[in-house]
Amino acid sequence: MNAVLSALRHIGALTIDGIWRLGFITRFLLAVLLHSGQSMRRIHLTIRELYFSGVMSLLIIVVSGLFVGLVLGLQGYDILQRYGSADAVGVMVALSLLRELGPVIAALLFASRAGSAITAEIGLMKATEQLKAMDMMAVNPIARVVAPRFWGGVLSMPLLAALFSAMGIFGGWLITVAVIGVDDGAFWSQMQAAVEFEYDVMNGVIKSAVFGTVVSLIAVFEGYDCQPTAEGVSRAITRTVVTSALAILALDFVLTSFMFRG
Repeated sequence: MNAVLSALRHIGALTIDGIWRLGFITRFLLAVLLHSGQSMRRIHLTIRELYFSGVMSLLIIVVSGLFVGLVLGLQGYDILQRYGSADAVGVMVALSLLRELGPVIAALLFASRAGSAITAEIGLMKATEQLKAMDMMAVNPIARVVAPRFWGGVLSMPLLAALFSAMGIFGGWLITVAVIGVDDGAFWSQMQAAVEFEYDVMNGVIKSAVFGTVVSLIAVFEGYDCQPTAEGVSRAITRTVVTSALAILALDFVLTSFMFRG
């Protein structure tokens, strides 16, 4: 009986803590949006974070996109040629990347590289009391530190996902057309005929924008809310990566169920 009560208390405590954190992160998001005007007036801060979150993530995005496209091309050709449809491999590669793999994998890589770095940066500023020092000098840390990093992540994520998908399509073309020998004209013409801008491309952009918003919010929140110790910053970085990955996969299912029901 005592074990059951203890388990119930533990579950109740976790539930209350989860609800409290959900409410706190909602208030935090509202505060970020409220003070975004101040940060946008200092546009160089947002541009710097765009460089940090976007440009510095280009290498891992481009290389990963290329290899994902190579694998998709190989697997797609192996499957489709059994049914005499090898020329449709371009359609499979493009739709797989634009609808799902491009936004999802790019967001996971973005969370691992840029999200963890943002959390570490803000967490270290909190641990070294730089945020408190800004508060004492009447400088709002949310407007000066948090909002530019948030918007840098939100704006850079769709661009990174688009580059990932473009490199993936190039990788699919490289392995199927240049190496295996699929007809070049059939590869591109069937892709152009099957891919719709509003239905496939724009839905992928919407997904990547949602993922970028969620990952950026989690990253800045975990850094701002972490314990001001080395161990606290380390745990916050871990929470950022794990929570972002789970949120991306869950939101991908929700968005897909609304976007691609036909």
